[in-house]
Amino acid sequence: MGFFRLNKLYRWIIWIAVFLIAIMSLFRIIFYFSFNNQGNSLVSLFKTFFLGLRFDLRAACVLLFPLFILAQFPLLNPFKNNRAGKGWMMYWIMVAFGFVLFYVIDFAHYAYLSQRLNASALNYLQDAGISVTMVWESYPVIRLVLLLLVISSLIISGLKSGFRQIAKKNIAVTRKRNIISFFVFFIIMGFFLFGRFNQYPLRWSDAFGLGNDYKANLALNPFESFFNTLSFRSTTYDEEKVKESYHLLSRYYGFTPSTPLNFSRVVNAKVTDAAFIPPNVVLVICESFSAYKSSMWDNPLHTTPFFDSLSRNGYFFEKCFTPSYGTARGVWATLTGVPDVEMPKTSSRNPTAVDQHIIMNDFDGYEKYYFIGGSPSWANIQGLLKNNINGLHLYDQESFDAPRLDVWGISDKNLFLESNKILSKEKKPFFAIIQTSDNHRPYTIPSEDTDFRIKTTTEDSLNKFGFMDQVSYDLKLKEYNAFRYTDYTFQKFMYAAFKEKYFNNTLFVFIGDHGIPGDAGTNFGRAWTEQRLTAEHVPLLFYWPGVLEKKRSSSICSQIDVMPTIAGLCGISYTNTALGRNIMDTALHHPFAFIFDPDQRQAGIVMGNYYYRKQIQTGKEEMVPITNDRMFDSTVSQSYSKEEMKNLSDGLYQASRYLLLNNKKKKKLIN
Repeated sequence: MGFFRLNKLYRWIIWIAVFLIAIMSLFRIIFYFSFNNQGNSLVSLFKTFFLGLRFDLRAACVLLFPLFILAQFPLLNPFKNNRAGKGWMMYWIMVAFGFVLFYVIDFAHYAYLSQRLNASALNYLQDAGISVTMVWESYPVIRLVLLLLVISSLIISGLKSGFRQIAKKNIAVTRKRNIISFFVFFIIMGFFLFGRFNQYPLRWSDAFGLGNDYKANLALNPFESFFNTLSFRSTTYDEEKVKESYHLLSRYYGFTPSTPLNFSRVVNAKVTDAAFIPPNVVLVICESFSAYKSSMWDNPLHTTPFFDSLSRNGYFFEKCFTPSYGTARGVWATLTGVPDVEMPKTSSRNPTAVDQHIIMNDFDGYEKYYFIGGSPSWANIQGLLKNNINGLHLYDQESFDAPRLDVWGISDKNLFLESNKILSKEKKPFFAIIQTSDNHRPYTIPSEDTDFRIKTTTEDSLNKFGFMDQVSYDLKLKEYNAFRYTDYTFQKFMYAAFKEKYFNNTLFVFIGDHGIPGDAGTNFGRAWTEQRLTAEHVPLLFYWPGVLEKKRSSSICSQIDVMPTIAGLCGISYTNTALGRNIMDTALHHPFAFIFDPDQRQAGIVMGNYYYRKQIQTGKEEMVPITNDRMFDSTVSQSYSKEEMKNLSDGLYQASRYLLLNNKKKKKLIN
């Protein structure tokens, strides 16, 4: 046993860790018995409790780390300096009190709102008098305070008892063994703080990856839920401003204004052919698929010839915009139908916004798939997916046989081919989403793809036709060829899918997750470059060979319109609670696209031949044409007035803020 001999400090650290974990586990069991309304057995929740243990180990390590580091100095070692011992005991008294206080408030918070304690609770301090009165009248405050004091005292007694017992024993430990022990403890604690052997650390979204709100809340502890939402404390909305624009929005979306606010509308399937069979769906979210860099707008570099030919044989929208720039925001908008107006972070990273209604769930009888070549822990997207899509089959880099290419996982070509292999075996109708990533730094092109030829061109051509923003000629060439490689992967996928039985009755949808800011050249008006519309302008293609007509539409549309449009084409009745619309609906009027820039804090709208935007803080406005190089002139006739665009833009911004926290799915058990 000499090998395991530890000095007093490390023994006390182990004692405290075990003690804290035992208490947190006890609280989790109490939470289970107090709020288990779904009838889950303890055995069925083993995975949930194990995940909760990992969160608890992290919390314990955070509390222990100051003691572990500072007590290495003899002056601050509680077993070598009595004053240090008293100081550390004061630290643990405060920890114990705060520890129990968090849990008491957390239990009350969950009982009231069915949410673990989060930082939004701090907003109640703004009206402290009213909040205190509400708490006093709603909760047994005196009993809760007594409970807080009793439990805190028991914890403090346990910590003191452990300290006294360890202090009594004199165990000789060599300096060498102390050094080894330090590094072993450092590595173990570092691992528990990170949470797992993976590219990404353990995150709150792993709890929501369990696919059930109750399980997610059971796995979390109040520290994880509170401190992860601290930076999102300001995420809120102005209900009065939402109400001001509510009636205006109802004219564009067709919902019936009501009190309280309700954006929900049921859209019934419009199928006239009795022999119609709803198709499979493959939705491809394409990394950085910037419109002006591609062949569909006659870019002379011919970057995407295959996709160009595909778009000529499908229903192609040439004026599609993403609500914002960035992959996480693009995925969020596509799935939920709500523009991501979170600042400065993204909504997928906000635990209080993770509960979202998604139209994909209305595809009853469909198997749901999500394929990503890297890790779904990126941007906490896993929580959005697993917590909100019923019965989702989520495949990531760990699920595939193909080798990892770079930081973004396996190559897009292998992602497409592996996805196709899985879908070809599916006997039921399916809705599959494939998210690509290769068209992104470091712009890696696999050496295995020998049939893809790297091209070179002059730096002047790269600068002139969309690839001028990189710092060097070599990097510009890399981006250019990565863009071409994306087209190559599309071709590989479609050729592979063509050989499968599912191809003939499958709706393929391609949309960019976002564009890339840059010089759009002479093919577009000045606003596309100067007002950065290039950052949101992306291709949108619906391809259903033999069924969907071939058309190039100039109608303005948005990424948030994708899900309602897919449901409409598939003859699926659905409930829409967000801001997307079926752009194939002939009854749809006033095509527009809302655009939000979190960096510049601007919100605006593309409508008709103009782009209107306003600075949120200062109110500064501008309105520019998108079809030519003339700045806005009030004498130029157009179908929409500046005032109308301003009111609609303001209304969409306020509604988006509201829906980020109020577009909740119906309470239904997700397996």
